[in-house]
Amino acid sequence: MPQYKLTYFDIRGLGEPARQLFALAHVEFEDNRIKKENWLELKPTTPFGKLPILEVDGKELAQSKAIYRYLGKQFGFAGADDWESAQIDQWADQLQDYGTAMRPWSAVAGGYTEGDKEKLYKEVAEPARDQHLPLIVKQLKANGSGFLVGSKVSWVDLAFLTTLEKTLTSAPNFLEKYPEITAYVKKIHEIPEIKESNDKQGLNY
Repeated sequence: MPQYKLTYFDIRGLGEPARQLFALAHVEFEDNRIKKENWLELKPTTPFGKLPILEVDGKELAQSKAIYRYLGKQFGFAGADDWESAQIDQWADQLQDYGTAMRPWSAVAGGYTEGDKEKLYKEVAEPARDQHLPLIVKQLKANGSGFLVGSKVSWVDLAFLTTLEKTLTSAPNFLEKYPEITAYVKKIHEIPEIKESNDKQGLNY
């Protein structure tokens, strides 16, 4: 069994889907959570100046989606065949488009930039939500399993879950118009390994 080490900040964020993949696969890993005050010292030593970083037997892999994709393939959460794997990649790209559309609001909501959060919510977040989330609803209905692709949870479901959780922290009513998405989030949270991981972190969903 390879030796895994995941380095990320001591928050959920972009590190959480990787942690959840380890939980789903029942695979041990070193969860290296660094403090933000140590980041400036560590940053120049990283491949691209950002986290997370996955080490596999001492070899480094950066970029969050590359890490999710790699672990998903290793552990069986990247599609049942090449077509499902391609569909997962397709939805990951769509998720990136959604994140880009949300960014002017999410940057302010997260405290990374200054701006009028309420104004941006009306002018940016709500239009982005109403453009992109119906596509997710349509896919969930078409797929029928309760997940985006295939018959079980995949790494792209976990990546989307993280995005939604971050939004809901700042805008608890964000999914009010989309009960299908709320049910989708609940379904992932109720997966026993995900629930156990959340319980260990003191999270109540």
